[in-house]
Amino acid sequence: MLAVFDKSVAKSPEALQSPQSNFVSALKDGFLAQHFSSVHPGSVTVNLGPSGILAYSLDKQNPLLPRLFAVVDDIFCLFQGHIENVANLKQQYGLNKTANEVIIVIEAYRTLRDRGPYPAAQVVRDFQGKFTFILFDSGSKTTFFAADADGSVPFFWGTDADGNLVLSDETEIVTKSCGKSSAPFPKVSIKYIRSEWRGRNNFNDLEMGNVGCYFTTSGGLSSFEHPRNELKPVPRVDSSGEVCGATFKVDADAKKETTGMPRVGSAANWSNNI
Repeated sequence: MLAVFDKSVAKSPEALQSPQSNFVSALKDGFLAQHFSSVHPGSVTVNLGPSGILAYSLDKQNPLLPRLFAVVDDIFCLFQGHIENVANLKQQYGLNKTANEVIIVIEAYRTLRDRGPYPAAQVVRDFQGKFTFILFDSGSKTTFFAADADGSVPFFWGTDADGNLVLSDETEIVTKSCGKSSAPFPKVSIKYIRSEWRGRNNFNDLEMGNVGCYFTTSGGLSSFEHPRNELKPVPRVDSSGEVCGATFKVDADAKKETTGMPRVGSAANWSNNI
């Protein structure tokens, strides 16, 4: 799968841009869409106008991590993987028995956009399984994408020569236009304090764990386990010793400014606050 979003709808993190990257424009003359089609004959490309493109193919897909694509009310969604708690989510969002994972993601987003009973971090945190998804709402020009905490599904992102954001499950597709301004989509490591009672003594041990990330047009990159903490970029160095994009870690000392989401009625579009 492939998504290229214009910088006006998805601002790429500055840390992704490597100083010596050999990147090119992904959108100019349909460059990356044509390359994707040449690699995956029979693929489908969706032109999002000035906002970018989406491309989808069933070619060479992992049967254990299938790809799905759907469009509902001008909301486009690419999904790969599987969600384990599908039955619970169908009930939560009032969906019928035939709804699959990609429809669940779209409905979860629509609920978040229109009524907002859950924050975006909670919506993603409720998805249990191995997954990645890319969603674009053409009505509000909003992007929303995420991956599970363990990075179970290959997912890469990068910045092209025009500052547009490129996403794919294939690293070769991303580096074709982004060069070294690319990296795996973050699965953020954080140190947890684990307390164990051993006899008369209480020991605090540090453990490393992964926390998942999501991205929205208005909020940028966030951790869905620690959404109020800033994510600190760390330069990523490849095997040749050159900087190649960035990884991220949770900054335990830096909190994001929150203004809250005003409750102004279920008919309001809150997508600008997601």
